[in-house]
Amino acid sequence: MSRKAKDQVALEERIGYRFADKTLLERALTHVSAVSGQRNGSYQRLEFLGDHVLGLVVSDMLYRAFPHADEGELSRRLADLVRSETCAEVAREIEVGPSLILGPSERGSGRQRTAILSDACEALIGAVYLDSGYEQAAGFVERFWHERMITPRRPLRDSKTLLQEWAQGKGWPAPVYRELERTGPHHSPKFRVSVEVAAREPAEGLGPSKRAAEQAAAAAMLAREGIEAEGQP
Repeated sequence: MSRKAKDQVALEERIGYRFADKTLLERALTHVSAVSGQRNGSYQRLEFLGDHVLGLVVSDMLYRAFPHADEGELSRRLADLVRSETCAEVAREIEVGPSLILGPSERGSGRQRTAILSDACEALIGAVYLDSGYEQAAGFVERFWHERMITPRRPLRDSKTLLQEWAQGKGWPAPVYRELERTGPHHSPKFRVSVEVAAREPAEGLGPSKRAAEQAAAAAMLAREGIEAEGQP
């Protein structure tokens, strides 16, 4: 068995799925740089299909897992779960990189590039869908996206947005941010910012930029008020 075939068999074991049509798996791993510009020989068409299968499966997962979430929250969760960075995370988890078929121009760093890993991950989903149908593709997605759905890797909304929505929900004016101090050299400043909401005591935050300090101040206010970011079902 060739090295390439061994890598593909190992990948099948890691994803828990064996392809009936091995050519689909090979195409899902083939970057356009490896097929002399013949795009139909690369993973690009499978990536297109897999992107839409992923969106449908994750939408269904979210609809069932969060029965009280409104359309806006579901949309934010979906966007986080299907973003290229998340797909690349999954690709790294299942170690797609060693199995990628790359042309000379991509062999140096292509196996670590987020864009390539993300595309290959979506192409794998598309390949499973063509090989066995929706149920198998959904099983693949649920296996590697369920935990990410239950425990998001990052807040669905930033602290300033959450604080503003909280204030609006109380019928209060928008939070007011004030720069209190700027220290450090010009090339590496540090900002101290306060935020005030209605009659609440101000909260302060520090950061390498004014925006970062405002986010830190908002996060401090939210924590003090016992307001948690979205993320739990």
